[in-house]
Amino acid sequence: MGSRAHSWLVGTAFDDSAIDDAVADLVAGEKTWAHTPLRRRRELLDDIHTRTGRFSHEWVRAARTIKGLDPDSPLVGEEWMSGPMPLLQATAALSATLTALAAGRSPLDGVALAEAPGERVAVPILPLDRYDRLLLSGFHGEVWLRPGVDADTARRRAGLAQLDPTVTGGVGAILGAGNITSIPPLDVLYELYAHNRVVALKLNPITDPLYTVFEMVFAPLIELGVLRILTGGAEAGGYLVQHADVAHVHMTGSMRTHDAIVWGPEGKSGGQPLLDKPITSELGGVSPTIVVPGEWDGADLRYQAEHIATQRLHNGGYNCVATQAVVLSAEWPQKDRFLAELRDAIERAPRRRAYYPGSDDRVAAALDSYPDAERLGPDHGRLLVQNLPTSATPLLRTEYFSPVLGVVELPYTGGEFLQRAVDFANDEVIGTLGVNVIAHPGTIKRLGTAFDRAIERLRYGAIAVNAWTGLVFLTPRASWGAYPGHTLDDVQSGIGVVHNAFLLDDVERTVVRGPFRPSPRSLLRGELALSPKPPWFVDNATAAATGRMLTEFYATANPARLPGLFLSAFRG
Repeated sequence: MGSRAHSWLVGTAFDDSAIDDAVADLVAGEKTWAHTPLRRRRELLDDIHTRTGRFSHEWVRAARTIKGLDPDSPLVGEEWMSGPMPLLQATAALSATLTALAAGRSPLDGVALAEAPGERVAVPILPLDRYDRLLLSGFHGEVWLRPGVDADTARRRAGLAQLDPTVTGGVGAILGAGNITSIPPLDVLYELYAHNRVVALKLNPITDPLYTVFEMVFAPLIELGVLRILTGGAEAGGYLVQHADVAHVHMTGSMRTHDAIVWGPEGKSGGQPLLDKPITSELGGVSPTIVVPGEWDGADLRYQAEHIATQRLHNGGYNCVATQAVVLSAEWPQKDRFLAELRDAIERAPRRRAYYPGSDDRVAAALDSYPDAERLGPDHGRLLVQNLPTSATPLLRTEYFSPVLGVVELPYTGGEFLQRAVDFANDEVIGTLGVNVIAHPGTIKRLGTAFDRAIERLRYGAIAVNAWTGLVFLTPRASWGAYPGHTLDDVQSGIGVVHNAFLLDDVERTVVRGPFRPSPRSLLRGELALSPKPPWFVDNATAAATGRMLTEFYATANPARLPGLFLSAFRG
């Protein structure tokens, strides 16, 4: 969930000899990695899993310090659920993949592949076991492969570089994110296991307080000589990515930072990229949420308004898939009531510090463009911009990476609204990382294949129906990245994917679906959802305790922890 600090553009002093030494260690370590068998690679994952659980409290303490969160704030739950918890899930999922490969099996053996619209293969990723069904009841997810890839090919290619672990890919440089603390560790695992590249990870300066935690968590890889963790600012990053012995670069950040790395200070006008090696990236964008008109009751209106407030304000708004544009039907009879609930949800969301560099400046820039925007929240620092133009307006072309939310109204109803909204999201909004669609179950049923076709036509790497694409980030076997097809000349939300613990080839997108209503209303209406409010909602009163308990459960898989976890979740 991409970082937006322009640390690349802010020079700081650095020691190039430290980078040279680290890269030299990795050049030697590549040979070690090539001779590390699958069984040992799985053991390393299991060791990292154990160490992540052991040091999770130190991890969250450092993250809380970075973000200025009160120790007793429910918002600390975000740091549990987007910090150590995803790494625990990823190491367990990758370990299962390595176990299958070491036994000569495909990671997809025993997985019932399905069909997705457009003659695609769908790989189920959620739920996969009884704990998924309990902890994420009502949520479902699939990875869709590109058209033309059949089930046999999917099974045969699953495993990527681990199908022949002796063929390594050189030294990979990772420029880490500064917003979500699990991003750099997850990127390290993907470079090592999906691509067989040993890794030089340069932390974003914002996350330097996590340096020691990451050293402790990844000690087995550091001791093996296949990982080095570096600090420093722009100059250090520039030296690292241009290093002669670095074969590949992966970064999380903004399009602006990406283009500075690839094209240099002169930009694309120079003609030839400054970077002479491959680069993959996750760059965010302007994420839309499409609200399909229907007949909702008052509780539905309130809950989905809180849902969208969370999509914008989780982590203070500093997420690459934070909703920035809400797309509504101008003809929806309940539109005004919904907007009133949305305004109230944004106003009531907990106070928090604007910890991410440049946030206030970006809010000010949005105010310059939209002086009539409503200023909401305890500090009046959250902007709600209504009646946006449907094209050629800054909010649809600029990722503000701050608590700025716009509303676009399209003059259509029913199925026509949905199809026009899909066109709008595809053509008018910059970026292709994530899109959300909220629709009443009765509306989905009434639209039938037209709804399925609309989901298929969305050109996004993550699609969430009655859920938030942040859940895709948290699901270890989901793919995470832009819709395929971007180039260095028009990079949009980036190139390539990460996470993807099945190590699937030919990935196109991940689609998740959630319950329209929480429990108990969901149970009364035939939806199997046990949670009264997902723990990632910004107004969940027990998010800190639930996040900690979830992390502790994923560290041990001890079912004795479940009763306390459920009690905390139900009180949220």
